Amino acid sequence: MIKVIGVRFRHAGKVYYFDPLDLEISKGESVIVETARGVEFGTVVLGPAEVEDSKVVQPLKPVIRKADENDFATEARNREKEKSAFDICLEKIRKHGLEMKLIECEYTFDNNKVLFYFTADGRIDFRELVKDLAAVFKTRIELRQIGVRDEAKALGGIGICGRPLCCNTYLPDFAPVSIKMAKEQNISLNPSKISGNCGRLMCCLNNEELAYEELNAKLPGVGDHVVTSDGQHGDVASVNVLKQLVRVIITLENGDKEAREYTPDQLTFKPRKRKDRGGSGSGSSDAEMKELKELEFLEQKESKSKLED
Repeated sequence: MIKVIGVRFRHAGKVYYFDPLDLEISKGESVIVETARGVEFGTVVLGPAEVEDSKVVQPLKPVIRKADENDFATEARNREKEKSAFDICLEKIRKHGLEMKLIECEYTFDNNKVLFYFTADGRIDFRELVKDLAAVFKTRIELRQIGVRDEAKALGGIGICGRPLCCNTYLPDFAPVSIKMAKEQNISLNPSKISGNCGRLMCCLNNEELAYEELNAKLPGVGDHVVTSDGQHGDVASVNVLKQLVRVIITLENGDKEAREYTPDQLTFKPRKRKDRGGSGSGSSDAEMKELKELEFLEQKESKSKLED
């Protein structure tokens, strides 16, 4: 075990570990640390704690100092400088006629580097743009191409649920999302209903995936033949996953059919693996399924690109 503190540099960003040394540092305080990008100003989101050695990237760098009034003033000046730098970069992009969308500008705390984040459909030759920016800012310039998910995380917004985007409020990383998750949760496979503001499959599909897998494992599938606790035979018409109720069509002795609800423990059935739950995909057109496959492909492509970076 090793003693560390967790520091975050961006809102809803990743948490990085540092050695607190002998400093008395509490959660919520600001510190100055050295990173691969240089000296940075960060906020402590995890107070002194012991974590397993395997979770720490070595060598573990120490905290330089707790932030003082001068550091807060420097950080505020940097945030103001970023606004003007963003406008200047926009002007230079238009000057060079580059097909790129500028998303965000960031100064390192020590002003050793200015980073510009952008999105684009393909690769962009921005060498001349970098030269122009370096001549203006007299420091190192880095242009970093990001994906549409990172764009949504940086800009924020309101999701279809009416709440701020998860990625912009608390998600430090993007987990892989697949169409299978929507099927598992019996959600309509309409691209417009399961896509987020970024145009990719919604991150929240992943949030409840494990819960739905566990709940679905206790239920029969639609169309399965079951035997009820009162000795009746019938076929499953529908299932309510969250309430754990199963609607069964029972054939009575006189030939009439009757729908009754049961809990899973009142039914005997043969568990089996099912690719689809309910009938979520049955109402999807070929065009919708093609669009969903494209979304899933782009999701996997962006995830692979991040791993290579």
